[in-house]
Amino acid sequence: MYLSILQGSIFVADSHYNQKNTQFLVFLKKLENKEIKTSQLFLMGDMIDFISGESRYFIKQNSDVIELLNKLSKTIEIIYLEGNHDYNLKTLFPNINVIKRENQPLLAKFKNKTISLSHGDNFINWKYDLYCKLIRSSILLKFLNFIDINYFISKKIENSLLNKNICHKMNNFKKIVSKRLENYDTDIVIEGHYHQGDIYNINEKIYINIPSLCCQNKYIVFNDLEFIGENI
Repeated sequence: MYLSILQGSIFVADSHYNQKNTQFLVFLKKLENKEIKTSQLFLMGDMIDFISGESRYFIKQNSDVIELLNKLSKTIEIIYLEGNHDYNLKTLFPNINVIKRENQPLLAKFKNKTISLSHGDNFINWKYDLYCKLIRSSILLKFLNFIDINYFISKKIENSLLNKNICHKMNNFKKIVSKRLENYDTDIVIEGHYHQGDIYNINEKIYINIPSLCCQNKYIVFNDLEFIGENI
């Protein structure tokens, strides 16, 4: 079953929303007031610097974004591909089509073209797969909540993320893309995760890395198989 990508759909990736990176909230408010218009919105993962459906502190810290996304989901079709910083989200977003990591790539179509959509941290290795499964364990996350007295664990995570430099150019990115494309069997592959914002045509496949909203301050508008970068 293929999801239909609509003309004028918008793709946003890796905003890593926190106290320092506020671009995602700016973007959502522009959607709310119709300064930016679309009927279909793809959130490609790592939209919030850290959140899970079990994490009380981070739900509270990101309540403005959560509430606004839920409001927008009543009038816009929103597809949220979970990333490595945001997962177990369905309880937070009941009206949003949340795609878990294990269900990626999401297969889509536009006219006669097939399209794969992933956050981009799949197809790594079995060790990383195991790590991802463990950190998404609802039992583990609820236990960590239980011992998170005065949010001391959550605040350590938050401070670590705030001090992390996530914006840098990858000189070997085309080589990484070539390797990743071996895992896909569609005409077009769309990913986030890598914060590069590059497009490649390799072996008759088109690869689009959606720009990081917090690094490049851009989102992508899809228009007749063209991917047009727009500044927020």
